[in-house]
Amino acid sequence: MRESSGQLKQSRELRSGAAQRSPAALFLRQFLSAPGQIGAIAPSSIHLARRMMENFDFESVRAVAEFGPGAGVFTQELLSRVQPGTKVIIIEKNPVMAAEVRRRFPQLQIHETSAEDIADVCVKEGLPAQGGLDAIISGLPFAAFPDSLQDAILGAAVSALRPGGWFVTFAYYQGLALPAGRRFAAKLPRYFRTVERSRGVLRNLPPAFVYRCST
Repeated sequence: MRESSGQLKQSRELRSGAAQRSPAALFLRQFLSAPGQIGAIAPSSIHLARRMMENFDFESVRAVAEFGPGAGVFTQELLSRVQPGTKVIIIEKNPVMAAEVRRRFPQLQIHETSAEDIADVCVKEGLPAQGGLDAIISGLPFAAFPDSLQDAILGAAVSALRPGGWFVTFAYYQGLALPAGRRFAAKLPRYFRTVERSRGVLRNLPPAFVYRCST
């Protein structure tokens, strides 16, 4: 049976709307408009998300924050692993990406601010300004950030974490060729008691690895 012109138009509109809502298309548009905030042309892969969550004792995690969820790939993996009743705090400065995370996870409150404001966000969420978080998962493009912003976010993260808390972020291999990427790698041991680097995740665009740091 042939579709009518009205049905064809509706089908095209549905396909167009789905394309506009796809995480990859959304991510690419935001990268082109604000590369310093987004830092990549595509969202992280599920393989990188799983590597980010490795070696976590989620039974002991009662409060966790995510910096820069982007399209929500890490968020989805995080929510599949945390225990019921765990407080999950999401910070996304980009308003378009924040709207996407709200659409995908309406049960979460999204704070549209900078990660360096984590102390204020913790207070709003009923947690202490300092030492109230067990872990922080970060998807922020630190290699695209100026030196001062790297320091501001790392300092805020350390203050927000309890002793023995975890800060987990990732970097692209290509970012190590950039001065900001090398500065960030050199800073981590100054802020954290331990710093570990994971095996590479090649099934990601671009290939990446994970920094796992503890206070």
